Amino acid sequence: MRPVLMAVAGAMCAFAVSGCTTSDQRSEAPRSVKTESKRDAAKSAEAPPADVQPNGMRVTRLGKVTEAAAAPQQAGAPEQRRREAVDKALGHPAGGAAASGNLGPGGLGVGINNALSGLGGSGVGDAHGVGGLGSRGTGSGGAGRGQMGGLGHAEGMMGKSYGAGGSVNVGVFASGGTARNVFGPSRLGDTASSGEGYHDSGVNPWTDTSKDHLSTFAADVDTGSYTLARKKLMSGVMPAREAVRVEEFLNYFRYSYPAPTESALGVSMAAAPSPFTPGRHLLRVGVQGKRLSVNERKPAHLTFLVDVSGSMQSPDKLPLAKRALRLLVDNLRDGDTVSMVTYASGVKLVLPHTPLEKKAQIHAAIEELTAGGSTAMSGGIELAYQQALKTVTSDSVSRVIILSDGDANVGATSHQAILAMIAGAVKEGVTCTTLGFGMGNYRDELMEQFANKGNGNHFYVDSLFEAHRIFSEQLGSTLEVIAQDVKLQVDFNSDQVKGYRLIGYENRDIADVDFRNDKVDAGEIGAGHTVTALYELELRPGAGAGLATVRVRAKKPRGVTASEQAFLFPASALAPTFEQADVDLRFATAVMGAAEIFRQSPHAKNWSYEQVQRIARAATPEGNVERTEFLALLQQARAIVGAVAAR
Repeated sequence: MRPVLMAVAGAMCAFAVSGCTTSDQRSEAPRSVKTESKRDAAKSAEAPPADVQPNGMRVTRLGKVTEAAAAPQQAGAPEQRRREAVDKALGHPAGGAAASGNLGPGGLGVGINNALSGLGGSGVGDAHGVGGLGSRGTGSGGAGRGQMGGLGHAEGMMGKSYGAGGSVNVGVFASGGTARNVFGPSRLGDTASSGEGYHDSGVNPWTDTSKDHLSTFAADVDTGSYTLARKKLMSGVMPAREAVRVEEFLNYFRYSYPAPTESALGVSMAAAPSPFTPGRHLLRVGVQGKRLSVNERKPAHLTFLVDVSGSMQSPDKLPLAKRALRLLVDNLRDGDTVSMVTYASGVKLVLPHTPLEKKAQIHAAIEELTAGGSTAMSGGIELAYQQALKTVTSDSVSRVIILSDGDANVGATSHQAILAMIAGAVKEGVTCTTLGFGMGNYRDELMEQFANKGNGNHFYVDSLFEAHRIFSEQLGSTLEVIAQDVKLQVDFNSDQVKGYRLIGYENRDIADVDFRNDKVDAGEIGAGHTVTALYELELRPGAGAGLATVRVRAKKPRGVTASEQAFLFPASALAPTFEQADVDLRFATAVMGAAEIFRQSPHAKNWSYEQVQRIARAATPEGNVERTEFLALLQQARAIVGAVAAR
């Protein structure tokens, strides 16, 4: 397997691996989509019991976090001599070391592409070493003594496990993931999600087509659930069941759907026998948004709303948020403007709207941000929207970008009033993007709701790599909405389809009668965005052409009346075997399978990580970093679950 550079690089950029404790608290906030639907009455019986939590372990919170090489050990110390020896053997400078009792990421080594290598940071005492990266070169894993062992990552193979708690021997993972001096005895705890806010939307039930042949939902291009799960796995714990939204796993990845030729959106379909359940089929509905060139993007007027409260002090929060903002500013262009509002115990206008020609002034304002105080989120949102509303024009984009862990403890305005204000600003022309940071007190549901009501996207930033992906590689998609209030309705032919279930999109459900009600809020699609949905089907004999019709209804940006398109399932889209299905359908099936297992779906009781890995591996082209990283995360999930089962 080729190197998985981005996952470990992302962990290094975030500068921290946080630990948590268990919690039985469940959020009861309202659903993301306003409309009640047919799904509500049927879901509760399908949901797994809340006490089924075989998914994780407690990771002891470590000492003060430091950057690599910030506190070098004394010359001549055994750890220093070991690092120097490996340095000499590799022919490259080693990564930085963390001082005893501290948490330090490993050094990245030197070189790029085929020469990227280096010794990962070594932890002594309560420290954590993250291995170096190997890209056909050699990446030596970090060594950790004490609370947590090192994560070796070389030649594309993650180490088989973490050392956690208790007495842990030195663990160095060599090239290819082979372990020497494997971790000693460990005392593992339970799932780590203390203080975090998630909403359990349940799991879609199986539907008899003869009783209900319509499935209606809002488009969703958020990806926060996947990147949050990635950070949890990299930290040695499984994501909370409620935090897993299948659609956000699916929509994180890029697929090769045909570009629309006559409108802003196009639809493609594919189906094949299910590799998980004999006698069932999987149908993929893929929506592709029209791509825009850099020159076609409208001028952007952005208002940064930055949480600088005390809860944002850790390196994977405000320090990472500042680096993300610098990346965004560097990818803007002349004609764009930036303003910045902060909130902690109070709110402050740090920067009025400033043209990009004064980039140095913008960067300086970002650099001066520091964390401290309580969290007056509601006041910050109000001030940010006041600033954004000043920039609204017919030929530009006005957007509020919220950067926070979502924790709010001070504010006179109620949660519902804030959501109403955000939704009202959409009608005036201001949209909202949310970027979540950190763990331990992260309020996932709150951040998702803000983005949903603000006609924007919700992201979770676990690394500088992810910030680069959002604000550099996908900047046009992030900023430019091409279709508003996008609804999909799949009409199944009951003569060909006996039953179906939509996998995911539980909190995007829309009543069938509201499909053509243009007053009902739905999802937004940015330039070049894709939306992927999977259905599990039970087909009747002879099923093929016309087994389903997909209708897409959407408004133009700031439009009032929606237009509608219909797409009929073609016979050629049904593969005779799963192995003969197109590669994107096969990989999406693996992603869906992993998400179903992570959230303990009652429909996936007999599915296994081994099946998912086999499917994903066969659908991962050489050199596809995103998909290769997914394979490594699956291996990490298996290691965590195996460790818990072995207790």
